[in-house]
Amino acid sequence: MKAATLRRFLSLHTWVGLLAGMALFIAFYAGAITVFSHEIADWNRTGPAALVPPDPVARSQQLLDDLLKQHPQAAESVYLVLPGEHGPQPSAYWFEAGTGESRRFTFSPHDTLKEDAFGQDFIEFIYDLHFTAGLPKPFGTYLFGMVCLLYGLALVSGVVLYAPTLVKNLFALRTGRNVKRLWQDAHNAIGMLSLPFHVIFAWSGAVLALGLALLIPFQYLVYQGKLLQLLERDFYGAPQVAAAHAAKPTLPVAELLQRGRAAMPALEVEGISLVNIGDANARATLYGVVEERQLNQLGSVTLDAATGALIDQVAPRTMTPGMVMLRGLQALHFGNFGHDAVKWLYFVLGLAGAFLFYSGNLLWIESRRKRRQTEQPLRTRVMAALTLGVCLGCVAGVSAVFVAGALAPGLGRPVYYTVFFACLLWACLRQPARAGYELLWLCALTTAAIPLAGWIGSGEQFLAAACRGHWHRCLVDIVALLLTLAFWRMGLATLRRAHRGDPHSIWALH
Repeated sequence: MKAATLRRFLSLHTWVGLLAGMALFIAFYAGAITVFSHEIADWNRTGPAALVPPDPVARSQQLLDDLLKQHPQAAESVYLVLPGEHGPQPSAYWFEAGTGESRRFTFSPHDTLKEDAFGQDFIEFIYDLHFTAGLPKPFGTYLFGMVCLLYGLALVSGVVLYAPTLVKNLFALRTGRNVKRLWQDAHNAIGMLSLPFHVIFAWSGAVLALGLALLIPFQYLVYQGKLLQLLERDFYGAPQVAAAHAAKPTLPVAELLQRGRAAMPALEVEGISLVNIGDANARATLYGVVEERQLNQLGSVTLDAATGALIDQVAPRTMTPGMVMLRGLQALHFGNFGHDAVKWLYFVLGLAGAFLFYSGNLLWIESRRKRRQTEQPLRTRVMAALTLGVCLGCVAGVSAVFVAGALAPGLGRPVYYTVFFACLLWACLRQPARAGYELLWLCALTTAAIPLAGWIGSGEQFLAAACRGHWHRCLVDIVALLLTLAFWRMGLATLRRAHRGDPHSIWALH
């Protein structure tokens, strides 16, 4: 390949990586954590909320009855999450058609109905952070979709640049005084070894974030506004019907579960969507998992909620080709296949991906420094401040969200933004060499506070949790301590380089 062509690909790879890198760091770091969203939610449960009820179905029915008694208008649309994979206690989501908002209800410690702010739970906020990088929805989601497209360009250009020396330098980690070469080797090795993983994320992230927007031209220009109606079976399990405005009792949850399991015995029901409760046209759709040796394992059974008659059923092998692709992309994106082995693989690759974008920015900064003067150009100082502030601010902010989730539930969102913008301001005001190790040590301190906050919030430290079989609390705390050690060592290395490294560098103390 001509040298001029390689220079164009290098320029494309560099600038696309810089434009998308910091947003992708946030997405990968938060995404690595949300792989274990159910386990982390269990880490934060205390008291009655952590106990499985003697009769989960009766408990779910009680929650639904209490919700409809206090909020009769919720009968229009309720999604009931059964005890199991999503937690030991049931929860109910009421989707208000008039406002377009979602409201979540659970039981309080006093066995009364309690409303939780939807999306305010700390793990839900981290999940949103993965898709929006902290920007307001839906703007943040669509922007992230565009970032994924840039991400794909960076992957293509990176492969073109590195493929000629793939076999020779793939496992080369040349240690020594040339720190830039070591970081370059690590960046290239991680990027190439995890390339299939990154291709999946670039593709699935763009489709999941921009999918609905891509349907708009077809909705109005091809299908005359009827496309979403044609897709109702794919999205909801069966075509939707309007209320008949004729009262008719809805079958109990236990009866609906019995009929649904009779229709599809392999379906492990996780939740029930109920619409038009108490109406002659009431519908109940049972959603869950069908354990099969394939990527997509989602299934559903739709019943007439008044009579129990089967209306439709969708199994992984009977989905339309479009839904097979979409559900497959979702499974690939979130690691919803292969159980714990895949989850741990996604967690490690997610952290490695975050390092990939962080190291890419550091390499750009290092390659543009002036080697014969201590004062570095403004552009490198600005990029250093943004890289440290955004990336390390995200790490410290996410750890602070865990602490808030244990000690002050519902405050995770303001806590994150406070820590994030404080780190960004600190990185802009301080010399990059000082801000580097100071923010890394802040990351270490906030991450070390996670086990302590969990102990204070629940009264159970991780060793006692291990003895009682509460493995999720034990594992989350151990991982937090390991990350604490990693951030502390990185801070020490940054401080050592600031004192002993090349004085003609943005990372040197002057």
